[in-house]
Amino acid sequence: MRRKIYEIAGRFLLYGCAAITAGLLLFLAGFILFRGIGGISWRFLSTAESVINGTVGILPAIKNTVFVIVVSLTVALPLGVGAAIYLTEYARSKRFVAAIEFACETLAGIPSIIYALVGVILFCTAMKLQKTLLAGSLTLVIMILPTIIRSTQESLKTVPASFREGALGLGSGKWHMIRTVVLPSSVNGIVTGCILAVGRVVGESAVLMYTAGMSMAMQNFAPDRAAAASGATLTVALYHYAKENADFASAFSIAAILLILTVIINFSATFLGRKLKELTYG
Repeated sequence: MRRKIYEIAGRFLLYGCAAITAGLLLFLAGFILFRGIGGISWRFLSTAESVINGTVGILPAIKNTVFVIVVSLTVALPLGVGAAIYLTEYARSKRFVAAIEFACETLAGIPSIIYALVGVILFCTAMKLQKTLLAGSLTLVIMILPTIIRSTQESLKTVPASFREGALGLGSGKWHMIRTVVLPSSVNGIVTGCILAVGRVVGESAVLMYTAGMSMAMQNFAPDRAAAASGATLTVALYHYAKENADFASAFSIAAILLILTVIINFSATFLGRKLKELTYG
């Protein structure tokens, strides 16, 4: 009888914690949408901020955000997935793997301001990239690599050993087995790592303020000028309007856009993961 009471109490506490967490999330999302959705318009999304014309727009910030996401994932995703495959499938020294895993977990918990200082010293000063979106993107690569490595690694470990043994028993080579059996089976975990990485890139402000700048002007992303582009992403633009201009209406509108963008990225990545799995297994 006592055990049953404890079980019921434990379930009640678990359900209560889950309900409180979900309620807080819904409250925050609802409050942001309520305050910000009314300020979103085509003019707000398609123009740049101009004191002369009296316009308030975030088109440069949207372009800067897309640039940072594309460059960061283009560099970090192959490196992170490749490192995870090596550590899981090829590395023989358990001490070496444990050391790398410990380093990744430690790096994942370091405050973003530390990455910002490293980015300023390494990319902006030592590599002479100055305060540009490229320097900010490369700094974000360092920041999201541990997340991609660990999430991919854990996903690869969930693939049953029998899958590997079966593929090898049928005459498949090591890399062919990884490419055709292991990776398709762990695609959901890899996609999850990508979602977490994109979420951190989109929501980062400290790193980009120090390494990419806070300009709200339109940048030139032509191939010969992209490396010199400097500007604010959506989160930095939110800080700019809220802190510098005290324009909280625009700040809430940007927050609502970020919330909607996050939801779209999550659903798109989940859909992509399912489609990849269907295409792989026919």
